Amino acid sequence: MQAAPFLLLTVCLNTWLACAQTTSQDLTLKTGTAPASDPNRKQIDETPPAMKPAPKLSDADMETFLKTAKIVGQKKLDSGTTGSVRVTLSDGKLTHDAQFQPIDIYKPVFRGAEGTVEKNFRDTYKFNIAAYRIAKLLGMDNVPMSVERDVDGRLGSMTWWIDNVWMTEAERRDRGIKPPASQFWVDELNIVRVFDQLIYNTDRNQGNLLITPEWRVWLIDHTRAFRTAVGMQKKNALPGRVDHKLLAALRKINAVQLNNQLGPYLRPEEISAILGRRDIIVAHFDREIKDKGEDSVLTGISRKTPEVTVP
Repeated sequence: MQAAPFLLLTVCLNTWLACAQTTSQDLTLKTGTAPASDPNRKQIDETPPAMKPAPKLSDADMETFLKTAKIVGQKKLDSGTTGSVRVTLSDGKLTHDAQFQPIDIYKPVFRGAEGTVEKNFRDTYKFNIAAYRIAKLLGMDNVPMSVERDVDGRLGSMTWWIDNVWMTEAERRDRGIKPPASQFWVDELNIVRVFDQLIYNTDRNQGNLLITPEWRVWLIDHTRAFRTAVGMQKKNALPGRVDHKLLAALRKINAVQLNNQLGPYLRPEEISAILGRRDIIVAHFDREIKDKGEDSVLTGISRKTPEVTVP
């Protein structure tokens, strides 16, 4: 009988070790570099700024605002290649910024700067809208609302400007600010990995991961996602752990839902590929659960292993 506490403690320790082995605090992204070690480097203030009040709108009200509020200011953004414009919208009661992206490009063959070659290349604002809509289906709240709107005769995506952005992931790494040594941060990055594999986002970079003072990660700019490949990308491979609600939502999505929500913005073959990749993702985590157990794989749930006190 004396062995029981030791056995439970061993189980807890093994679970912790399994989690530690599959938790990375960085993503393999296309821009930005980790700062070089410099003993004379000025100490960076890593204290997050205070959160400022942000508008609280229902989804319906935010959608109406993005579609109909008057444009009272525009500023072309220097970063990115999609011709993005930061616009200021006002409906007389609320004034808030948004990002307008009118890009809509198709090329039979596209040759990237890194020597990559892609057939049937698409870079389109429609994918921003599709990314938001599928994120909502999955219960994710870290992809900003994006709607279709005509601005000066050009159709594009009008996307809510994220409030309380502290820095991008590129800025965090370049300034040498360390993320919190917590499971929360790792879970945030794991969600990024799973989502990008699901939508086959080929252009995730450190400039389009936005970090708030609460260390929440927002995902923006998805104009080069939704490829028709039914497989996983080599970069940012699927993690060993996943949020249990996200996995449950992945199991439930179906062709009818996707066609209803994404049909105006994606082609049939792009929607079909989402379901194919979903099956691969779910199968991956089912294998992880079978090998390691739910406690080691699923996050956001109460642990089945009870805590014990060692005498």
